[in-house]
Amino acid sequence: MGIYAEYKEAFKDVAMPFAFVDVDRLEANIAAIAHAAGNKYIRIASKSIRSVGVLRLILEAHPAYRGIMCYTAAEAVFLADQGLDDLLLGYPQGMSASIDGLLDRIAEGKTISFMVDCAEHVEELEGRAKARGVIVPLCLDLDLSVSYPGLRFGVWRSPLSAWPQMKAVAERIVQSPWLKLDGLMGYEAQIAGVGDNAPGAAMRNGLIQWLKKRSIAEVSRRREEAVRGIEGLGVKLRFVNAGGTGSLDSSKQEPWVTELTAGSGFYSPGLFDNYKTFRYQPAAGYAVEVVRRPSDNIVTCLGGGYTASGAAGADKLPKPYLPEGLTLFPLEGAGEVQTPLRCSKDVRMEIGDPVFFRHAKAGELCERFPVLHAVSRSRLVGQYDTYRGMGECFL
Repeated sequence: MGIYAEYKEAFKDVAMPFAFVDVDRLEANIAAIAHAAGNKYIRIASKSIRSVGVLRLILEAHPAYRGIMCYTAAEAVFLADQGLDDLLLGYPQGMSASIDGLLDRIAEGKTISFMVDCAEHVEELEGRAKARGVIVPLCLDLDLSVSYPGLRFGVWRSPLSAWPQMKAVAERIVQSPWLKLDGLMGYEAQIAGVGDNAPGAAMRNGLIQWLKKRSIAEVSRRREEAVRGIEGLGVKLRFVNAGGTGSLDSSKQEPWVTELTAGSGFYSPGLFDNYKTFRYQPAAGYAVEVVRRPSDNIVTCLGGGYTASGAAGADKLPKPYLPEGLTLFPLEGAGEVQTPLRCSKDVRMEIGDPVFFRHAKAGELCERFPVLHAVSRSRLVGQYDTYRGMGECFL
């Protein structure tokens, strides 16, 4: 029995549309990512998971997994109240009202670090810390994009791209009795988040691979410089965080890095098919129902248009996954209420059949569904609530 037939049988009593996670494949990815990280700890990027149950499963699976990188203060409050700890805010939070809730959790003994990249962030948190009488840990965000003539290779994040720019902010933190310089983060998005093995794009792939190779050396140099600069202020950092799933191989080589971030690789969404140096197993997706057959080689599904964030393009569309041999129509794509698919000559689908898709990204799938139905060894074995299923929506 092929995997499509196995899934079809396992999910026969589940109403479509639904989202699912293949526990066996998820556990294989968890083990593979732990191995790929070498001797580094791994912090889980919650935005790529968005399920408390799955976060717990990963944390308990291997001693390499330690801590969560959250994406909003409200989410961090929620996770702290679910019993999770060692929470790093991956992004500055501005004037969010939820910041005070996190300060209350710090006072209760939770380990929570805030991301900052400018004096304004520092001063806002200092004022709130003083008002509540707690010492607040901060993490400096080092921007690791690389600039070449006519090209910025990376994403726009922190204004702190080197130690000379960072020094004044670091000194401001060290001088405050209400703040603690707890960590340093540098996300090399141009390495971790850019595929370099896309089908039919040999020239582009070659250019990106060359740029990545050059960028790895530059990233390592700048990160070490920042670590040494902070040490020169008499600070011993609790953690130095680097990378993402797509840069584990390079980030783990830096001896000053103590932990790596991973997220998307656990579910291994569609965009992760386009990397040369690694491949994880598709572990999550969703199913929609065939409701029409406009012609002998075309079927139409109800719904299915769950596209990914980022620059608009065909790569952000969901991928028809199972059965094999289905393709989207370029002029329609995946639609809000219907998705037509062309069937190869050896695929015959009936009204009522499921079509399984993979989202282009990982955690965004969970914003559409209240639960992930769990399958293992061709059997339903339970379900994991998503944030949405627990009544939460953070971004």
